[in-house]
Amino acid sequence: MKQYIKYNPWKIIEKGFTPSYNQISESIFSLGNGKGGQRANFEENYSGQTLQGSYVAGVYYPDKTRVGWWKNGYPEYFAKVLNAPTWIGIKTKIEGKELDLNQCKVIDFERILDMKQGFLQRNFIAEFDDGKQIKVQSTRFMSLKRDEIGAIRYSITPLNFSASGEFILDIDADIANQDSNYDEKFWIEIEKSTSTDFTFITTATKKTHFQVCTAMDYSILQAGKTHILSSLQKIETEKYVAHKFNLELKENIETVIYKYAAITSSMYEAVENLSKMASALLDEAKHDGFEKLLEEQRLEWAKKWKESDIVIEGDVAAQQGIRYNIFQLNQTYSGKDERLNIGPKGFTGEKYGGSTYWDTEAFCLPFYLSTADQKIARNLLVYRHNHLQKAIENAQKLGFNQGAALYPMVTMDGDECHNEWEITFEEIHRNGAIAYAIYNYVKYTADKKYLATHGLEVLIAISRFWAQRVNFSEEKQQYVMLGVTGPNEYENNINNNWYTNTLAKWTLQYTMEATDYVKNNHPEAFQSITKKTNFDKANEFAKWSEIAKNMYFPENTEKGIFLQQDGFLDKEQLTVADLQASDRPLNQNWSWDRILRSIFIKQADVLQGLYFFEEDYDIKTIRQNYEYYEARTVHESSLSSCVHSILAAKLNKQKEAYEFYLNAARLDLDDYNNDTEDGLHITSMGGTWMNIVQGFGGMRIKENHLSFQPFIPEEWEKYSFQIRYRENLLLIDVRKNNVKISNQSGKSVTIEIFNQKYKLDAFKAIVVEMQPIEILA
Repeated sequence: MKQYIKYNPWKIIEKGFTPSYNQISESIFSLGNGKGGQRANFEENYSGQTLQGSYVAGVYYPDKTRVGWWKNGYPEYFAKVLNAPTWIGIKTKIEGKELDLNQCKVIDFERILDMKQGFLQRNFIAEFDDGKQIKVQSTRFMSLKRDEIGAIRYSITPLNFSASGEFILDIDADIANQDSNYDEKFWIEIEKSTSTDFTFITTATKKTHFQVCTAMDYSILQAGKTHILSSLQKIETEKYVAHKFNLELKENIETVIYKYAAITSSMYEAVENLSKMASALLDEAKHDGFEKLLEEQRLEWAKKWKESDIVIEGDVAAQQGIRYNIFQLNQTYSGKDERLNIGPKGFTGEKYGGSTYWDTEAFCLPFYLSTADQKIARNLLVYRHNHLQKAIENAQKLGFNQGAALYPMVTMDGDECHNEWEITFEEIHRNGAIAYAIYNYVKYTADKKYLATHGLEVLIAISRFWAQRVNFSEEKQQYVMLGVTGPNEYENNINNNWYTNTLAKWTLQYTMEATDYVKNNHPEAFQSITKKTNFDKANEFAKWSEIAKNMYFPENTEKGIFLQQDGFLDKEQLTVADLQASDRPLNQNWSWDRILRSIFIKQADVLQGLYFFEEDYDIKTIRQNYEYYEARTVHESSLSSCVHSILAAKLNKQKEAYEFYLNAARLDLDDYNNDTEDGLHITSMGGTWMNIVQGFGGMRIKENHLSFQPFIPEEWEKYSFQIRYRENLLLIDVRKNNVKISNQSGKSVTIEIFNQKYKLDAFKAIVVEMQPIEILA
């Protein structure tokens, strides 16, 4: 764990430059706007350790799969978000000497991510080997309002000399992915220009044939006045364009370079219009100027924070952590395009290929449901509906039929592109997470029509998969699920994972419920779905009912726990307390064979199921399972702490809930798992939001209304959060002695606080005394 980020409620601040932390900071200080992202690489050249990263939403490449032993059903490629042409370059030389923070002496380095206003600032003084000192101040952002525009203000001031400076402003498309399996470069050049009116380069991806036009323009001020260049060298090489010029730099006189970039892609424009569109966007941005663009950015972020901010008083580390998580979630996904989803690393790194996992449905959907217009969360579900046919084809490749669907573990466009057998073939609980997300969306929004337009078709296909994936055990006289991997990836190829079996049974039951609703309320849609899917309601319901009624669930009544899988108690019954510090993390210190045979759990598994379906279990059952499994969980997944925190809060284990929350909220800021350098844990950030709202705030939906059972961590003075619920906007303010809920919308709403119902009229508030809660050890 590293703790070099300074505590601040609205800013992420790095003081002093530590080269060994640079790639971590490049992730932490990343920028994005839903259509793309940019790691916090330096504008000037840097010869030290760096992971250059510019990303364009939806643009990917099917890299060749590399596996040691091929198995039938493996995908032939691993889809990955591409390191795109980089637009930020402002290369600087002073009297022939490169400004390079790996070569110069660095003085007074500071990097600041202003979350409230949405920009990155960097300030430093660099000293060359001849003693010349130069001060640099850089500010850049990716526009939320004009989401194809990026802008930089780059200021240079010589402190103890006057000299000629050489500058190169470039666009570099000759880049590669660090994770390229065969060191292949994925871009080819289409066209380019370095005219003074319009400098751009258009590149295309191999195989997938996406085209991206990256264009730049700039202006220069010296001593506050516009500077017109007297000479300019235009540079064009393969996949590279630049303008090179000299400026006379005078001691203690500031020179400012404003660089603007436009990035257009064939995701949104016809290829023949890409450069024309980029030119128009760039002209408008330059005409309006940096300050106007920055003011737009401030206003757009003000809207975001009005919708989604969480305020914590008395604990600046916790406040900074949750705001950082919310900031990155809003940078990653805007919900404007149903073709886009959320990668575990967002636009901050290459790991996981930028592809979609089950994380979106399980950990991100609740954030967008409660903090934005419901169409944004809806688009996350429509994304899966759009890929239904490919999910059916994916299941067919594995031997399933009759319209059964297995959604991919990893995907960009619906194709499975993950090739570890224990994940690709066995971690099938992802199907259940998608079904649960449909239920969660409908329950929260009351948009039952979604079942008729999209949801039911997906549910039927997933239920058909479960019905074929189980088999009847003659010995047990029940249906079993063999050869699976649950959320705990430290067990593979096990039988009857309790969580997977629970999801399968629940999905069958919910699909039947949803079917009856659509049939009774949207008969035309039901007829259309029946015809399209060849759905035989009577026969399929009979089969699903039989399976649901006779599903096998491993448990141990003596211990009062559900078993993670059939043989779980055959393992040596150790706890995390039995591990030596030198053992941790297991995935870096133990062989995989040793991990698979051990009792230790990567992340919530049985507890994930209890979190989803807590209303089906009494508090004693939840407590017994929590206490047994948490003691054996090493939390080596970023998705682990949030679920444990929510369940700990439910069990009134307030200290544990707070510690898990702080771990999740500051996972990347403090580099808990020594893996922030390759990108942030975006989907875990959704879980962190859940920690506060569902954990500390105790928010649930009961009988069609919101219910709250809040407590306040002893470290805090107060906290507050806003919730969109159907047509209402509620502000929940929790203090040591009371809870205040304000209805900020023009419609009354029924709420429940500490098991007491209240009708809250439009624009009114209610204050309820905090109830004393027994704290369990």
